[in-house]
Amino acid sequence: MDVQNKHYPEIDPTEIEDERVLIPEEHRSFLEKVMQQGGLADPYDARDMTEIVYRVMRDMMTTEAADRVEAELHEKVMETDEKVLQMEISDIWKDSNPIVRFLSRVRPPWQGPGIFKIDSDRFLFRVANEGGQPIVDREKVIKAVFSATKDELSEERIQEIAGWLPEGRVRQLWQEA
Repeated sequence: MDVQNKHYPEIDPTEIEDERVLIPEEHRSFLEKVMQQGGLADPYDARDMTEIVYRVMRDMMTTEAADRVEAELHEKVMETDEKVLQMEISDIWKDSNPIVRFLSRVRPPWQGPGIFKIDSDRFLFRVANEGGQPIVDREKVIKAVFSATKDELSEERIQEIAGWLPEGRVRQLWQEA
């Protein structure tokens, strides 16, 4: 049974423009980039996954290097009325967990001889398992976070982070992002 409302003109769905599709990449917010490129459902998932990727990245860096990165991440994560998303990217970089935030500042980087080392496999494993949610494609999410982050950083910080990341797949994802 085909029911049509005769009071409204018929609309051709191919002529309807979806404004979300029309926003150029350079005008998308940080979390929108992570969501879109990472295949994530909402900005909360994007925020949570970004925090986990950042946590593993910080574990590999000195406090001074992490501070230099943080200093460049002061854009808003997203224009929104939702209070829980009214933050800067640097807030995600620092970590929402106060214990983790403290430990990130006082422990040595997990690199070098005699120190527990994070290689690419461990990096990927931690991102997949610390999230508490199933990730369809962890490499896709990591690359999305890397890409959105690189858009916010100077070339000097981009190169510095590359030097801290483990050789292999993770460094390759950083270079490709």
